[in-house]
Amino acid sequence: MHILKIILMVIFAIDCIGLSIVVLMQEGKEQGLGSISGMADSYWGHNKGRSMEGALVRWTRIMAILFIVLAAVLNMKVFA
Repeated sequence: MHILKIILMVIFAIDCIGLSIVVLMQEGKEQGLGSISGMADSYWGHNKGRSMEGALVRWTRIMAILFIVLAAVLNMKVFA
């Protein structure tokens, strides 16, 4: 059990660092004045899922879920 805890803690630390990097790489969500007149519906807005920003959002979700699951598992009484 002790080795499993060490392995999970290393994965948890890597996930924490990776999640921080991915969040910092993302752009701001403000649309500026373009959202008032409807200019936000551009080619970029429609294809955001296939862009680098869409990939960063997807990886943020995956790493956040992994962070929560690992935090819960490491907090169990089994590893105490």
